[in-house]
Amino acid sequence: MDYKKTNAPTTTVTRDVVKLCEDTGNVYETVAIIGKRANQISVEIKNDLSKKLAEFASYNDNLEEVFENREQIEISRYYEKLPKPTLIATQEYKEGKIYYRNPTKEKQNMDDLQ
Repeated sequence: MDYKKTNAPTTTVTRDVVKLCEDTGNVYETVAIIGKRANQISVEIKNDLSKKLAEFASYNDNLEEVFENREQIEISRYYEKLPKPTLIATQEYKEGKIYYRNPTKEKQNMDDLQ
């Protein structure tokens, strides 16, 4: 996923919690959904960053080390400018891009039908 193309804000935004939890009807459930998605995004971003920085790993000293450090710094700056995982997850939730389910509620619904 290209996180740079997301329309999530890069700074903190005040949100109406009541509007945010209209789908679930429960603030805590909404926060749990967004939190789990933020953790997934965080892991993806960390893996991408690790792969890109692993390309520059060298086990011997050479004169090109300064140039390699510049490239590493540019990659790090790119990732620092990205929106935080919680902001990306909140934006995805607002746009309806997150699939979630609550097994407890599904079980209760099945019991009610019987």
